[in-house]
This record gives sequence, structure tokens and C-alpha cells, in this order.
Amino acid sequence: MEIKTLDVEAYLGGSHILKGLSINANKEEFVGIIGPNGSGKSTLLKCIYRTLKPSTGTIFLDGKNIKDLSVKESSKQMAVVSQHNNYNFDFMVSDMVLMGRSPHKKFIEKDNAEDYKIMKESLEKVGMKDYANRSFSTLSGGEKQRIILARALAQKTQCLILDEPTNHLDIKYQLQFMSTVKKLGITIISAIHDLNIAALYCDKIYALKSGKIVSYGTPKEVLTKELINSLYDIDAKVTEDEETGILNVMYKPNI
Repeated sequence: MEIKTLDVEAYLGGSHILKGLSINANKEEFVGIIGPNGSGKSTLLKCIYRTLKPSTGTIFLDGKNIKDLSVKESSKQMAVVSQHNNYNFDFMVSDMVLMGRSPHKKFIEKDNAEDYKIMKESLEKVGMKDYANRSFSTLSGGEKQRIILARALAQKTQCLILDEPTNHLDIKYQLQFMSTVKKLGITIISAIHDLNIAALYCDKIYALKSGKIVSYGTPKEVLTKELINSLYDIDAKVTEDEETGILNVMYKPNI
């Protein structure tokens, strides 16, 4: 699936948050969105997955204007993992994951054997197969995030939107989470806080500052010490592993 935004602008509370953003994620690409707090990363993603309506501009899913699709139709094509997952009601883990099947169901249609099979497979993919009968509210923040990923996987979509998904995970599960997503072979757009994670998993990166795109390209093209200083006002050293070609960002604290 291809996702494209064209000249997207957004105003929130009288503030001009997004200023004409045009991005493109081709089929099966892993696209990262980086930038400091307040740069517009989450706002852009919310416009794409339809919890916010852009003030102007157009969003396309495989060439179709998202405005011409029902929410249910777009939910069959695009799943979301956000950074905040608090619920007023308690659910079993299995029920949480089965919610991912709702775009494929008719009104009040019951879950069937195929739905339960997909639920179990999704939990296994995120390393949580033994948690199906646990209460969601008893899980740690990191465990909850992995269950939310399983729910997204259960939607069986060709696109996944991630809003800083590894914020609550320790290093092991950050890498496990991102590796699981990378292996899906679908289109991924993710806001990413950790630049080393972005370097490791992204095919290309958009860098945002004050609601505008200030750099775009491969991790090697974007993640330079000059760009990092411009975005975050911090000095950094960027090195490349001779064997793997993977970039490593080392920060230099201003003491």
C-alpha cells in the first residue's frame, strides 16, 4: 500500500501545527518521522489515521482520497499503535486483540474460529501467547504496548501507523518490537524518538521542525551531526559500522 499526504496543514487551539506537509510512503517501505517535541509528528500521524481532520490538504491511500473512504474501509487497510493506551474498562488480553478483527465484522457479528486463530497468531508474534487470559489492566506499560501491537496485527492490514511505539519498552523489547514490525513486509509510517532506532529500521526518514519538513532521505542522508544539532540543539557524533553500514548516533552533553 502507498500512503501520500499532499500539502497537509493543521491548526490546533489557534496554533499552526502542520505547515503544508507532503510525505510519501511507498509499498512495503518503513518510513520514519523524527523531530523534537512539538514539531508535529503525532499531529501528522493523527491526520493520517483520522483522529484529527487536517485544516487543508489531502491524504491518499493507494491513490484514493481518504475522505472518500468510510472509517471502516480505511481500518481494513490501516492499523495504528499509539503511545497512550489507557482504558476505563478492563478487558481480557484475548478480547483486546480480538478487537482488531472488528473492521472485518458485520454489526454484532460474533467472533469465529478464524478470528481466534488470528488472535493467537498475533499474540505469538509479539511474544505474548501465554497472556491471552490475563487482565489487560494488570500488565506493565511495555506489555500493554505489545498487546496493542498484537491487536493491530489482528487487523491484517497492509499499512501500520506507529506513534513513538517503543517509549515504554526496555531495550530488548524495543528491538523485538521493531524487528517484528519490520518483518511484516507491509508499509510502515512511524514517529520515532530514538535516532538509533530510526537508523536501524527505517528505509527513509522525514525530519520535522516547527511543522515543516527540513530534511528527507535515507538514514545516512538525514542523520548528520549538522541536522541533529539543528533539530535538537545538541552536539552529536555519527559513525558508520564498517561491516554492517549501520549508523550510530552518540550524543555529546553540554556540560
